[in-house]
Amino acid sequence: MDPLTHTLTGLMMSRAGLARLHERAPVALMLSANAPDIDGLSLLGGILPYIQYHRSLPHSILFVPLVAAFTVVVIGAVRRSFEGWGRLYLLCLAGVASHLLLDWTNTYGVRFLLPFSSAWFHLDLNGLLDPLIFAVLLIGWLMVYILRMVNAEIGAKPGSGRGLAIFALVFLLAFDYGKFLLHQRAITILNSRIYEGSAPSMVAAFPSAANPVEWRGWVETPAFFKQYTVDAMSDFDPSAGTTFYKPDAPAAIASARATPVFQKFLDFDQYPRWSVTPVAEPEGGNRVELHDLRLPFHAIAIENRENKVLKAGLEF
Repeated sequence: MDPLTHTLTGLMMSRAGLARLHERAPVALMLSANAPDIDGLSLLGGILPYIQYHRSLPHSILFVPLVAAFTVVVIGAVRRSFEGWGRLYLLCLAGVASHLLLDWTNTYGVRFLLPFSSAWFHLDLNGLLDPLIFAVLLIGWLMVYILRMVNAEIGAKPGSGRGLAIFALVFLLAFDYGKFLLHQRAITILNSRIYEGSAPSMVAAFPSAANPVEWRGWVETPAFFKQYTVDAMSDFDPSAGTTFYKPDAPAAIASARATPVFQKFLDFDQYPRWSVTPVAEPEGGNRVELHDLRLPFHAIAIENRENKVLKAGLEF
């Protein structure tokens, strides 16, 4: 998820009751809820290092205690005091765990089992920024100050915001559970159809940014891909959608696949789609692309007529 969603989740956890554990609970939870994204600094080296190292060791289960300890050290160093460090460490563990769980729900996913396995885990329930989740968390944060101003006007006791925080966190859990059921329904719909005489070999459903019941559906068959907009609560027409035929260019694809750029990208790409198109320069050459159906990353290679790769790289 995006940093603001992680930050607000940490703040809601503090207001919901964890603030009782330590006076620095809000800061600890907000920082630790973002701490695993320290590996996002890999973007400074370019897109290829980013997809290699983002969501890597700091996002693994094994490193949760270390990332939490790092956050405690940072807070203690800034405060020049480690008083109550045990309770602070527990708070940071909760914050780091919330980060991993939120990232697990989206299309990018996490590699929980590093360094023992590089397998990706992703529920495909939310995009990198879900506007509804963000809006509820934002309201849970801002309404406290609005209510405090109202209470100050009428002379009432200011509230702590605990009820709003609990509501926001319960909404997040309930919303994701509802999205899980809708996602399963979308997958079932796509799996239960025949497409131009072919059964699907792979299906996927990715969330819409604005509509929880609408999904971006993909179907793979031996000869083609089809892309759909799937409404999990409405009828589905398998004859609709956009068709992408698989290229009949095994030599061009094999040459691109052998490059380090494509090999590293294939470690990241969970839903690959190849395309091969002719180019004017060099004469008789091809542009080979490997797309990620989830995200706007793709690897590109320019080859000559002998399928020798002249240039390869990643684009976003």
